[in-house]
Amino acid sequence: MPWTAAANLIKLWVGGVQAYLAMGRFRPDAILVTGGYVSVPVALAGRLRRVPLLIYLPDIVPGLAIQRLARWATRIAVSFEDTLTYFEKGKAVVTGYPVRADFLGADQAQARQRLRLRSELPVATIVGGSRGAHRINVAVAATLAELLPACQLVHICGHEDAPAALDQRTKLPAELQERYHPYAYLHDEMTAALAAADVVVARAGASTLGELPVLGLPGILVPYPYSGQHQDANADYLVRHGAAVKVADADLERELAPTLLGLLRDRDRLMEMARCARALSQPDAARRIAAELQAVAADAR
Repeated sequence: MPWTAAANLIKLWVGGVQAYLAMGRFRPDAILVTGGYVSVPVALAGRLRRVPLLIYLPDIVPGLAIQRLARWATRIAVSFEDTLTYFEKGKAVVTGYPVRADFLGADQAQARQRLRLRSELPVATIVGGSRGAHRINVAVAATLAELLPACQLVHICGHEDAPAALDQRTKLPAELQERYHPYAYLHDEMTAALAAADVVVARAGASTLGELPVLGLPGILVPYPYSGQHQDANADYLVRHGAAVKVADADLERELAPTLLGLLRDRDRLMEMARCARALSQPDAARRIAAELQAVAADAR
């Protein structure tokens, strides 16, 4: 452990030197960082070069790096108003979370047609496509027989768990096989996978704060328990505003089916959650962040 810490400090020092030299070559007007330890050497080099710094915080709660860098920042952009309390008054501004342009105006009927889903059956999209979401994939596997009679499942399960999911699909009765759509990975079709859904089951990373609201999607959020509580705070924000329900990672296998089926059977609640999610949407977030960056650069001239 001491050797690892020492090695990381050396990497940060080397990164700082490289960033300092690079800034000397192209002389940036401003710097934008989004947190994490990799942002520290860049921000430090910028401070030494007297380059103004804009921090963008995607999560509700700032991590350690952003907490330390905030004192150097010219301006801090945050996703939601709740985050303003973590920073010096007047230094932070709410911009929202930027999402890809194809999320804006995405149509559920077109998305279902694109993924060859039946229009008359409810759809749940389950995002379990990373190492940290393996437990989501396990819970889906354990509850397929209970879920599929009530809905269609679009399941992004990741490359490691895809063989098991595809094998399990072949063992389902024929009438249920056509309702289960496992994918190892989706890129261009990811927007359609979300837009097609009536409800989404996912971790509570920062992208959840932008994508679910802009699509007006109710969420069942399962915070990753080893994320420093950031995902808990993200999930709690959407829950508090009526846009999601939260299920603990340890309870997922037991709670997934009753929670998901309960929502799908309560259309009024789903519609209200969708309305609450949409009320949190800030579709022009990317433009706002760009405007803040331009302002930070212009003020320093």
